[in-house]
Amino acid sequence: MKVHRAEMVAAAASAARFPKPSAPEVAFLGRSNVGKSSLLNRLVGRRSLARTSGTPGKTRLVHWYRVEGPGRELLLVDLPGYGYAKVSRSERQRWRTLVESYLDGRPTLKGAVLLQDVRRDFSEDETLLIDWLAERDVPVIVALTKSDKLKPMRRAERVRALRRAIGLPAERAIATSAQTGAGIPELWRAIDALL
Repeated sequence: MKVHRAEMVAAAASAARFPKPSAPEVAFLGRSNVGKSSLLNRLVGRRSLARTSGTPGKTRLVHWYRVEGPGRELLLVDLPGYGYAKVSRSERQRWRTLVESYLDGRPTLKGAVLLQDVRRDFSEDETLLIDWLAERDVPVIVALTKSDKLKPMRRAERVRALRRAIGLPAERAIATSAQTGAGIPELWRAIDALL
């Protein structure tokens, strides 16, 4: 998709503060520090639309980004990461409640992009999340991030292994790099197919 305009339109710390549903939404989720904000910025061709940080757990709110292209408007939704973050257990539980309340009841949600570092194996967290989304009829695309960190042969081997492990076809499990832009057109095609 050729992006003409991208802007943050809302941020919320609780379900009561979520904006009213309007355009189709695609959620971005994954482990803390997997590169959600960086990938969102690369997708829309902006350097600092979504704030990035090397410190896990910086995204603590749900953020909505309106993206406009030729004849299309959609919202990309950046959710707080899960897993390691130097925050209290109660804060992590609050994030989980926030994320689940969004994913479980959003009528305009068309699908989710689950980010997974290509260098890491899927954990129980990811497989449970994919199953949880499937139970709610939320289609999932897996973006295998940081593919630039591996040499080509090793990258191809890891991508094949992860696709097999998660059981998704190639068009729904895409190797990406926010640094080089690899996989961005393919990811847009997969997102378009959800809409």
